[in-house]
Order: sequence, then C-alpha cells, then structure tokens
Amino acid sequence: MSQAPEVLAEQVLADSMAAAGLKDFSVAAVLGSGLGAFADRLRDPLVVPFEELKGMATSTVPGHSGRFVLGELGGERVLVQQGRVHLYEGHSVHVVTRAVRAFDVLGCKSLLLTNAAGGLKREWPVPSLMRITDHLNLQGVAPLRPSEVGRGTPYSVELGAILDDAAKECGVPLERGVYAGLMGPSYETAAEIRMLDQMGAQAVGMSTVAEALTGDAVGMGVAAISLISNPAAGISSVPLNHEEVQEAANAYADHFAGLLELGLPRLANE
Repeated sequence: MSQAPEVLAEQVLADSMAAAGLKDFSVAAVLGSGLGAFADRLRDPLVVPFEELKGMATSTVPGHSGRFVLGELGGERVLVQQGRVHLYEGHSVHVVTRAVRAFDVLGCKSLLLTNAAGGLKREWPVPSLMRITDHLNLQGVAPLRPSEVGRGTPYSVELGAILDDAAKECGVPLERGVYAGLMGPSYETAAEIRMLDQMGAQAVGMSTVAEALTGDAVGMGVAAISLISNPAAGISSVPLNHEEVQEAANAYADHFAGLLELGLPRLANE
C-alpha cells in the first residue's frame, strides 16, 4: 500500500534536513513571534533557511525568520526553529505540523514550543512568561491521523518540572496556565476574551496546539512556554497590534533566553 502524501512529505523534509546537516539532535525548540534571537546563543551554529529544504513552508508573518539553527548548548546538540507557519496563512494542519513530524523521523526525543500570547490575568505583569500546562484547541482542526490516539493533555509534567526548576535557578518568574489556541489572524474581541476567561484560559494565541498534539502523538516529550506580550482585548484600552508583540519580545529577550539556555539542554536528557 502506498503511503499518504503527508507521510511522504514529512519524510522528504526529514531527508532534506539530514542532507543539509540538520541531524543528530535529541531536543528541538520552535521559537514564536519575536523570540528567534535566542538562536544566537548556540555555539558553532549551522544555519539553514526554510526555503533551502524540500517540503518546508515559509512564513509570511513578521518576527518569524524562517531558519533552522543547529548548534551546541550546555553540552547538547540543539535544533532551533526560528519561526513557524500558521493555519491563518492558508496552510493545512499537515503543513503546520510537518516539521514536528520530521523532528521525530530524525530521532528527536523532546520538543519545546514557544509563542507570544495575549494575557487574561490582570495581575500578571506584561511582559511575563507562562509555562503551558494545558490548552483549549479552538482552531477547528486536529492534526492526528486515524492510527494515532490523543492521550489527553500533551504537555509533559516531567519536562514542565525541569523548566520550573531552571526558572528558579536563573531567577526568572514563570507563571503556569492554560493556553487557548484560536485560528486567527484577527485578534479576539473583548466578548471572546470574557468567554475564554470563563473557559479557564490564562493566555490566548494562534499557534502551538497542533504542534503539541502532534509531538505527543508521535512519542516526544512536549513542553511549551508563552511570552505574555500584551493584555488581551478588553483588559487594556490600547488597540492590539503585532508591533506590540515584537516590542515585548525584545524587552524580555534576556529573561526568555536565560531560561531556555539553562533549561533546554536538560530537556534533552529526560
């Protein structure tokens, strides 16, 4: 029986990554809007733009550089994905999660997802960091195949504890909460934010949930962090915009990078 087109596409991407030297790593991190500068902390980096790889879609969103960077961090080989593609850009859920599946083909064991998100907790400072403990998938699609079984919450308790410990060691406050993933690209209305608050969300964004579900389904340990870059609609009187997201990421870049520099290599050994 021939393989499904999406299965062939992820194998093609994995083969293309390996041919470009992007292999032999046990932990990968996907960096969201404005967070790509962390890749500069990798030693002896190998940089490969998305467009040089077969099967890897490129993003049209500012703050998503569109590169893979493989390097050494804390004695571990770490792959960093600078930027991602989104459902709201017109991509299917298979395309959005293709890189995660390619990581699995290449032997990756742990996956750290990051994003910029709007915050629903008025008492949290902006910007701040939140470890995702669970999510609400409100994007209307699921990435799993008929042969795959969702196991509930995809976020690893063990990997989460590692990040909590790393945050304490480097003195970076790390909140915990539920992330609501919506389709986008429009920001939520104040009424929608009130609904999400009643549903138990502490942060809202337009990515991550499909990648997390996929990583868990293929057997990787998954952890995720949101940069709370702005108050959600109805909490702040200032209109939301993407420039605000990037400014917040820049303002909190050292805190974010310090946490990942300490915590990411430890995820490789779990």
